Amino acid sequence: MPLPEPQLNPDYLVEQFAGRLLKWYRQHGRKGLPWQQNRTAYTIWLAEIMLQQTQVATVIPYYQRFLARFPDTIVLADASIDEVLYLWSGLGYYARARNLHRAAQMIRDRHDGVFPETFDDLVALPGVGRSTAGAILSQAFGQRYPILDGNVKRLLSRLHAIDEWPGKTSVEKELWLLAAYYMPNRQMADYTQAIMDFGATLCRRGRPACGDCPFATDCLAHRQGRERELPVPRKSGRLPLRRSTLMLIADAGGRILLEQRPPTGIWGGLWSLPECGDQTDPAGWCRKKLGCEVELQEALPPLHHTFSHFRLEITPLPARLLDNSIGVMEACPLLWYNIRQPEACGLAAPVQRLLEQLDQGAYINEPYR
Repeated sequence: MPLPEPQLNPDYLVEQFAGRLLKWYRQHGRKGLPWQQNRTAYTIWLAEIMLQQTQVATVIPYYQRFLARFPDTIVLADASIDEVLYLWSGLGYYARARNLHRAAQMIRDRHDGVFPETFDDLVALPGVGRSTAGAILSQAFGQRYPILDGNVKRLLSRLHAIDEWPGKTSVEKELWLLAAYYMPNRQMADYTQAIMDFGATLCRRGRPACGDCPFATDCLAHRQGRERELPVPRKSGRLPLRRSTLMLIADAGGRILLEQRPPTGIWGGLWSLPECGDQTDPAGWCRKKLGCEVELQEALPPLHHTFSHFRLEITPLPARLLDNSIGVMEACPLLWYNIRQPEACGLAAPVQRLLEQLDQGAYINEPYR
């Protein structure tokens, strides 16, 4: 069945677009990224998940460490989620790591450890959407499936001077038609890498290099002098502020009490300080929820952490354990964490920063010395 022709017709043939893009890629595209060295379905999948909402420079060291420990799907599937989250710590958007682990287990259990080669099987995996599936199928298996990541959305929005936010359902549908329309019937792997590289390195968000662009004469945004205005940003107000108190409970040996967060939600599956929210009686909360008696100390300076949809102000509240005994929370496991001999467990980013500061003596409080 032929692909539907988009409403916004280009001024040149599809093969001309692909030819120009591939020529640009041969001359200027990135060839030395670690996931390009051994391009398999597994390495492409891993890189694509890590690169979601994350810059290449940030991803590279995480990718290398992750691949060294989990060289294939089976090894990843057989690992504990704690170890997966530990190696993911600091990369953010931890649902990606949890989905990666669950997807690896599905590939092991449902596909005998063999990476799926069909679109339907791929999008059935946790965390794999239409664009990620397209990247895997085109680059690992040479199948003609387009992608539509942020780089491609930006290129197509400028090329056709699309005056609406690319995330709007009707606009995204149009962009998918364009992405499919332009994709050639040959060199699918190189084309997919090329269109991602083009958006990341030349048709950049803030400083597009229009003087070096092979599509400058055809780009409607450039013709209209609007390349810096497009794509249209999403309308957003100031992120709401939430506040929370995290208990920094130390035992006589200076170990810090951690709890494992629930598997879903903020910092899902990671280890964090026990959160007592906005309780007016933190000592009573510890008695009721943790089964321990503590002596409260002066609160430490607040930490600030920004999520995609809100800002969080964290007040760390130090407390000394009085009785060397502690109950067991019903919902989450507990762990006594030695900051000088840290365990390999996934920590929430602000908690990791706080524990590192404690280890470096940034806070001069008796229980932590």
